[in-house]
Amino acid sequence: MSGNQSISDLAAAAISELAPYQPGKPAEELEREYGISDVIKLASNENPNELPAGVRQAMQSAIDDVQRYPDGAGFALRNALADKLDVSPDCITLGNGSNDVLVLLAETFLTTGINAIYDQYSFVVYRLAVQATGAEARVAVANPRDHEQPLGHDLEAMLRLVDNHTRLVFIANPNNPTGTWVEREQLYAFLQSLPAHVIAVIDEAYYEYASGDDHPDALQWLNEFPNLVVTRTFSKAYGLAGLRVGYSVSSPQIAELLNRVRQPFNVNSIAQAAAVAALREHSWLQRCRAVNQTELEGLRAGLLKLGIDCLPSRGNFVLAEIPQADDCYEFLLRAGVIVRPVANYGLPAYLRISIGSQAENQRLLASMAIYMEQCS
Repeated sequence: MSGNQSISDLAAAAISELAPYQPGKPAEELEREYGISDVIKLASNENPNELPAGVRQAMQSAIDDVQRYPDGAGFALRNALADKLDVSPDCITLGNGSNDVLVLLAETFLTTGINAIYDQYSFVVYRLAVQATGAEARVAVANPRDHEQPLGHDLEAMLRLVDNHTRLVFIANPNNPTGTWVEREQLYAFLQSLPAHVIAVIDEAYYEYASGDDHPDALQWLNEFPNLVVTRTFSKAYGLAGLRVGYSVSSPQIAELLNRVRQPFNVNSIAQAAAVAALREHSWLQRCRAVNQTELEGLRAGLLKLGIDCLPSRGNFVLAEIPQADDCYEFLLRAGVIVRPVANYGLPAYLRISIGSQAENQRLLASMAIYMEQCS
């Protein structure tokens, strides 16, 4: 073959215009680029606590059989989840992280001429998944900064975007990167208002961290709303981010469609074994939640003392409004502290900071104190 044809011209238009997802900078990359050591990473909302012995043992046992393909149906994990969540295994679709399930939903229900709705400051994967299908993205304006849920979901604005061509509505609860949430009564009313041709995707990746009597468990509404899909993950509170395992819970009819699109063996055998074991670690999970809440409150108070305001959060991170956020990000990198700039979310004046260990959070605050002093 010969000629000057650009390879990018051969791709589908939606893919040619797609900007790839940018994850948090790995510690190893920072060490290579800046020649520093003793780096801490507070950029990707990971659980900083050491995994329990039972989970480690399950992974080690699974290694002995890695020459075999994993169970493509994920029988043991789906049944363990079904028991924990009190649903049928037929309602569960496994994913390579919950990101995978979000993409499956877009691939299953979206195409050219169809639209999907999400909030302007919600998880960037919604935008990427929708754009890759060629569907129209309808972006709802978020709450104003002075709202009780600043920069959070405006459900009325989302409803106004629904029309006969809408198939998916994405709501993250709590939301990444803002940390904001939708209360039970509001979310229930929103679901009641959606027409029957719209599938509501409630992304509960941070559900295990969320607290408050008003915080909904959307799984409770599955029988009432047949077009409801709830996505969750083992990457956050369960501490298995490196293994990539998530899932959705839906009606069996939706799950069956998703499983037509789902790649064979999309969740590896070590991840499946670890997730099954993690579901048994109730006390460990509760300790992680308690530590996160204590450190979250401490970090917010420490930042506020430095004159840095943070949005309210029910996740394991805070969104901090910081003078010259780009300069602050670079300053922290050189101090060996990785946080997450969120200009790609349309929030150039903010940094998202994950909740680390007590020592990591104190180091972050110490570095921020130096930065703020230089800015004064």
